Amino acid sequence: MQFFVYCLIYPLIWLVSILPFRILYAVSDVLYFFIYVVFGYRKKVVQNNLRLVFPGKSEKEISTITSKFYHHLCDMIVESLKSLTISENELKERYKFTNIELIWDLEKKGKSIILMCAHYGSWEWIFILQRYVNHKGYAVYKRLANKYFDRLVRKIRAKYDTQLITTKETFEILKQSKELGELSISGFVSDQSPKFWKALHWNTFMGITVPMHTGAEYLAKELDMAVVFFSVKRLKRGYYETTFETLTEKPRDFKDYQITDMFFKKVEQQIKEAPEYYLWTHKRWKHRDKVPEEYQ
Repeated sequence: MQFFVYCLIYPLIWLVSILPFRILYAVSDVLYFFIYVVFGYRKKVVQNNLRLVFPGKSEKEISTITSKFYHHLCDMIVESLKSLTISENELKERYKFTNIELIWDLEKKGKSIILMCAHYGSWEWIFILQRYVNHKGYAVYKRLANKYFDRLVRKIRAKYDTQLITTKETFEILKQSKELGELSISGFVSDQSPKFWKALHWNTFMGITVPMHTGAEYLAKELDMAVVFFSVKRLKRGYYETTFETLTEKPRDFKDYQITDMFFKKVEQQIKEAPEYYLWTHKRWKHRDKVPEEYQ
């Protein structure tokens, strides 16, 4: 059955991926009409999230942000499909790095890197980074249920020498990489909501107390890796600019969860500057009524 679904959908993905960008974004506009206007996919979730974290905004402002968000979401979807066939040169033209020298400097110091980001702007094309650095690239991801699509995603990432690894594999693979003397750069999208009963740390995010993923900080301390945050700015449709910021080169000097809190403050700053580019369809604040007493 999985193979049948793959054979049915893959040709459509490929056909969309070969479209010129001007037509691709026309497809995005059509997609917006159906996802937002006709079906209202997770519209209540999006607006409730926005009302929760922006209590001072009017309903008109919430509606405007919601509409802009869905336009961006649809662009992200078609850009993700475009990854299948986009050329390296075109990707380099559309996804630029403002201060790649920061990564080069850490390389000279012999530091492996934990690269942290949020579901903000565009994280889909960050994999082109491997064409600018010598670090071995890893990205932590959630394996897809359909093994054929999972294999396709891995193949796309492999074009730019990035190896996808699951959460359960991460520590052993990065530990082995260190033992082999490799310099690695490992990407973590760290703003999603963990299961509350597994949460080791809670703190405020956009003014609401929630559980926080701490895995990236844990790995950085265990393996003595530098921690770098990257922010993404959308310049115009289909063009992005990424900036790196070192949170620390010595993670063991920090108290537990301090690095995690620093990361979330950076994410908050991004969201407040341009909220329409955050992934509001996630139920990020769903555990806000389960806060342990010590964090209340």
